[in-house]
Amino acid sequence: MITSLDALVHHRTLIMTLVLRELRARYRGSFLGFLWSFLNPLLLMVVYVLVFSVYLRVPEANYAVFLFAGLLPWLWFSSSLGHATGVIVGGGALVKRVLFPAEVLPLVSVLSNMINFLLSLPLLFLFLVLFGIPLTPWAASLPLLLTLQFLLTAGLALPLAALNVHLRDVEQILGNLLVLWFFLSPVLYPVSAVPAPFRPLYFLNPLAGLIQSYRDILFYGRPPEWPQLAFVAIVAIGTLWAGLKVFDRLRDTLAEEV
Repeated sequence: MITSLDALVHHRTLIMTLVLRELRARYRGSFLGFLWSFLNPLLLMVVYVLVFSVYLRVPEANYAVFLFAGLLPWLWFSSSLGHATGVIVGGGALVKRVLFPAEVLPLVSVLSNMINFLLSLPLLFLFLVLFGIPLTPWAASLPLLLTLQFLLTAGLALPLAALNVHLRDVEQILGNLLVLWFFLSPVLYPVSAVPAPFRPLYFLNPLAGLIQSYRDILFYGRPPEWPQLAFVAIVAIGTLWAGLKVFDRLRDTLAEEV
């Protein structure tokens, strides 16, 4: 794992160049350009607020901000995996180059979506101000959550991208799994809606603890649940280690199969 991480650090200039290229290509020809980083989550939030706050009446004060604090990390996670899974197949011309490190392509997907997440954060902070929700010193824990989410997402993106080269069904299966994962994570509803006997099982989902931690430090202004966050850290590091191992195992066959 250390060797693989050293290799990625060595290729950091290439990674950042590809991230910038990806961001430019994503909004090329678009009139609003990078404003879509704000508009996409904002439009989703409006739809969900209408359904769950007006129609279904989820009993949560300031539901729009509550939802936005959970929706942003989910969009980073799901968009990263959705894009990363097909990125090696789509970048076959690069992968076939002898010296090109294929592992940078899934990481570019994760990092470019992370930048979209960071660009959307000022909008969340604006909502906090408008709804009179003060930021507390616990908001300084945000870099820790960003790091854990990056490790977890990268650890899943790497093997999914490699497996999809050999089995193109992976991309389709993932799309359905992400829908299920969305509803098994506390994006639309508070954790208090989950029956107490099921919560230990519920928090085996690392995104549940991660999204709840974002809400704790930004929306509720309180410290995260440290045992839950420690579990997320263990899962994130373990997932990255396993993801790198799977990718290394499949690396030599990628150029042939692409």
